[in-house]
Amino acid sequence: MRSVVADKELWPISGTFTISRGSKTAAEVVTVGISEGGITGWGECVPYARYGESPQSVLAQVDSIKAALESSVDRLELQQLLPAGAARNAVDCALWDLQAKQSGLRAWSLAGIEKPAPVITAYTLSLDSPEAMQAAASEHSGRPLLKLKLAGEGDLARVSAVRAGAPDSKIIVDANEGWSLQQYHQMVPELLKLNVAMIEQPMPAGEDASLDGIERMIPLCADESCHDASTLADLAGRYDVVNIKLDKTGGLTEALALRERALDLGFDVMVGCMIATSLAMAPATLLTPGAVVVDLDGPLLLAGDRPHALDFDNNSVAAPESALWG
Repeated sequence: MRSVVADKELWPISGTFTISRGSKTAAEVVTVGISEGGITGWGECVPYARYGESPQSVLAQVDSIKAALESSVDRLELQQLLPAGAARNAVDCALWDLQAKQSGLRAWSLAGIEKPAPVITAYTLSLDSPEAMQAAASEHSGRPLLKLKLAGEGDLARVSAVRAGAPDSKIIVDANEGWSLQQYHQMVPELLKLNVAMIEQPMPAGEDASLDGIERMIPLCADESCHDASTLADLAGRYDVVNIKLDKTGGLTEALALRERALDLGFDVMVGCMIATSLAMAPATLLTPGAVVVDLDGPLLLAGDRPHALDFDNNSVAAPESALWG
């Protein structure tokens, strides 16, 4: 007989983190633990208000399937019990961890893949004034890949300031649905001059048709427009890259399927995250082989992290220790 626990945790951010939709000083996460035979598997998710989620709603979703989980529901059955989203992610990753610990195999072996090698991760600069973003860029100018949070008005000045602060870093930008089509057309030629390598979700999800027929001089990445494999059909010919996040796919099980389907359809893959601890990042490392961009810096933005945290040496992220997950 299994037992299930789910709790909300608050992890302070180092300073304030701002995107186009607002600011926060702490990461609110929900952890799920599934125990059986004295072994516990763990998963972590980030409820996201953009998708109508809250810690309370996620805890309620987990509670709604608690009886099924306690009667040994597996990961494939879980896909039918909860929709894609944060709650299913935490449960799915807890089941992966439990299976790995029970079998004595690492999660990547269960998934039929090689152990993920360390890969460079982006480091995200919070939305701020050009002056503040240039100072942050200078502080992190030794990092090979910087991701900039943008918002619309004043974005060109922000990118220019960051380029001045980090002249040698590769730069990608994330508008978080904050641009209009007119702003996109105005920005792209200037961003080309600043050697920006990728633009993430410039326009609001739901307005993807506005990208039809547009020459994509800088690769476009779908984030809010891409959740699980079922959303890929509407992205073809409009985006070059899809950002796979476990909190959107509803866990590693669907994320692996999305990755395979996206590559089959000719998309490149980005692996992204919400701001959370190493426990939330660990399953996502299984998605990193072959990704054109890895953005798993969530723990680096926190004031602290969990025991046995991921290794972020040399601007890279490595596969987790078994003591952390999987």
